Amino acid sequence: MQPRNMSMSGVVDLAAVKAAGEAKVKAEQARAEASRQGGGGAVPPSALVIDVDEAGFENDVLQRSAEVPVVIDFWAEWCEPCKQLGPLLERLAREYNGRFVLAKVDVDANQMLMQQFGIQGIPAVFAVVAGQALPLFQGAAPEAQIRQTLDQLIQVGEERFGLTGIVVDQDAADGAADQAPAEAPAGPYDALLEAAVQALDADDFAGAVQAYKNVLSDDPANTEAKLGLAQAELLSRVKDMDAQQVREEAAAKPADVAAQLAAADLDLVGGHVEDAFGRLVETVRRNFGDDRDTARLRLLELFEVIGPDDPRVGAARTALARVLF
Repeated sequence: MQPRNMSMSGVVDLAAVKAAGEAKVKAEQARAEASRQGGGGAVPPSALVIDVDEAGFENDVLQRSAEVPVVIDFWAEWCEPCKQLGPLLERLAREYNGRFVLAKVDVDANQMLMQQFGIQGIPAVFAVVAGQALPLFQGAAPEAQIRQTLDQLIQVGEERFGLTGIVVDQDAADGAADQAPAEAPAGPYDALLEAAVQALDADDFAGAVQAYKNVLSDDPANTEAKLGLAQAELLSRVKDMDAQQVREEAAAKPADVAAQLAAADLDLVGGHVEDAFGRLVETVRRNFGDDRDTARLRLLELFEVIGPDDPRVGAARTALARVLF
């Protein structure tokens, strides 16, 4: 089950699917057996995104792939691009409503699977269709490219292997929605978030930064706090800058990481988003070690300021992945 090398093109190579006829027969036999045993019925929406480990891989991925394409997201907690790509894939899995299943594999806890798939960098995304492994893409990719890849994958499953997906129990989804409160109660961090917004309005950037950090210390995944912190830190950095001096230094010292970071901050605040991203991607490309990591982390912070759904962020993520991998 050793897949071929990764491709950043986002296009599934149909010719790479070996023994398609045999795999289709096996898939049909597996579906027939599942039906005979009473399986193959509707599944709850929660079954569209699953955590998979080495012990459950055979059942959760290989056997499941006889019914529906299984997309595998190889990720790790320390991987910043993974934190952007993972939620996007989960949202698409629910949106596609049973046309594929997303299996999430933590590479730190499942080193053997990482080795079997020949993964050299994460995030890495594969698919298994009727037992056949296909590489999809590596690194963060724009949503439009991911959708194109998924559409091709689904087409492969339908035309070559007869996979029509799984039925999602909408009653289960509706029932969960009915049980939800009409209006969510105030969250535990609302007061801190409100204090941070007031500090921003008063140009108290240090106070806003601290308020957002207080939220994130207890809830590291809080989206509002992450966005607010990135914005507050950016405004704090540029507050006392001499714009002319910063730009002159950046032009005179293209290899100076600190000069390029300062200029990128000014670019972003001035609305020159693509210039800011391009400057930092080039700084990552030019440097190594701690300097490269410093530029990479600043770029990720600026991504937070703009928001993950902005196409300019998607394009910059792809460019960053190319220079990193």
